[in-house]
Amino acid sequence: MNPMLVAVVLGILQGVLEWIPVSSEGGVALASTALTGVSSAAATRLALFLHAGTAVSAIVYYRTEVREILASVRDLSRRPFASETADLSFIMVATVATGVTGLPAYLLLDAAVSDLEGGLFLAFVGGLLVLTGLLQRFAAALSLGEREIPDGLDAVFVGVLQGLAILPGVSRSGTTVSALLLRGHEGESSLRLSFLLSIPAALAANALVLVDDGVPAIEPGEAVVALGVSAVVGYLTVGALVRLVRTVPFWAVCTAFGGLGVVGGLLVAL
Repeated sequence: MNPMLVAVVLGILQGVLEWIPVSSEGGVALASTALTGVSSAAATRLALFLHAGTAVSAIVYYRTEVREILASVRDLSRRPFASETADLSFIMVATVATGVTGLPAYLLLDAAVSDLEGGLFLAFVGGLLVLTGLLQRFAAALSLGEREIPDGLDAVFVGVLQGLAILPGVSRSGTTVSALLLRGHEGESSLRLSFLLSIPAALAANALVLVDDGVPAIEPGEAVVALGVSAVVGYLTVGALVRLVRTVPFWAVCTAFGGLGVVGGLLVAL
């Protein structure tokens, strides 16, 4: 396949899969391996690199919230996790927790996928996709009360799980949204917090890959195209998902996408 077309396909996959409870990293890595023949390790690094495109999507879509969060910095020292600083406090603490768990997970990932080629790699990704899908199914039913603003425990809990979601096959959005639902946040609020939290995590993952290995698997020009496509498609997809959640009960959305994750994981594993 033409390399530029491959870049477009990978960008579309990242833009669509990032926001639904199916691993964008696992999907993009599998597609990269199939379309380019690169090693599973290089494909996984490329998948992490492309998260920067959907980070731009989140920044643009939630631009009002991002401006408000940045403006609340001046109040942070006096009122962390107060109503006006809760989002900023949540993102900061969760991002630190993500780094604490994500860096060791990245090093483990790098060693693990280097030894998992072909069918073993597919089975590994498929098994993790199944676990992610099952988590979606029960998150809303096990909700622990009702919360309007995040607190410190939310931030640590969600941040740790987001760090572990660097593993291929684990859905970042699915895991973090499920964690927020379990903590008692309602559907649209869980999406918003999850997607805002994706911004520093995605940019950090992109920087980590660049420092560790440079632009992986594809040429720089193709990488720019893939990032641009993922940003545009990601913006359209996140808007569609938020509108869906406003009209359909969130447990139904989670169950539907969780089933998709389970079926997709089983098909991949087979």
